[in-house]
Amino acid sequence: MWDELVRALGLVLIIEGILPFLYPRRWRALVQQLASVDNRSLRMAGLVSMLAGTALLMLFG
Repeated sequence: MWDELVRALGLVLIIEGILPFLYPRRWRALVQQLASVDNRSLRMAGLVSMLAGTALLMLFG
């Protein structure tokens, strides 16, 4: 189980690093925009992301 968890974390880090590596200016602008978004909207986006990830794991895992 730990091997799979480490692989999943590695994939997350690779995917998260693609935008700042390829488009650092756009990524910085996106982060600045996110700083102005209210907490409720960020929480809802996080919830939707977690639910989508859970659904994908249930469907294909």
